[in-house]
Amino acid sequence: MLLNYFPIAVYLLVAIGFGVLIVWLSTILGPRNPERVKLETYECGMETIGPNRIRFAVKFYIIAMLFIVFDIEAVFLFPWAVIFKDLKLFGFIEMGIFIVILFAGLAYVWRKGALEWD
Repeated sequence: MLLNYFPIAVYLLVAIGFGVLIVWLSTILGPRNPERVKLETYECGMETIGPNRIRFAVKFYIIAMLFIVFDIEAVFLFPWAVIFKDLKLFGFIEMGIFIVILFAGLAYVWRKGALEWD
């Protein structure tokens, strides 16, 4: 049973080893000449005005998390729609429960005002 996962483990070790090797080689072989201009923040070709570290509102992160939740919902809906006929009534009820839970979460955050931008 575990022998079936051996190629996956080898692939994972090679991928991690390659990433570590590339980072290690770039630190050893890469040029190190930090200058004042190179250490400044670069954004769209314009020089920065004001502090570089700006605090973001918590609502920004809430919206980002909601996006991830509903993006995951879409990921689960697509395979369900592909094999909908094979799942019959059981699959329909299970996905209905899943969608009701997600809509309850959406209604909750909507009622709390997390989706309003001031």
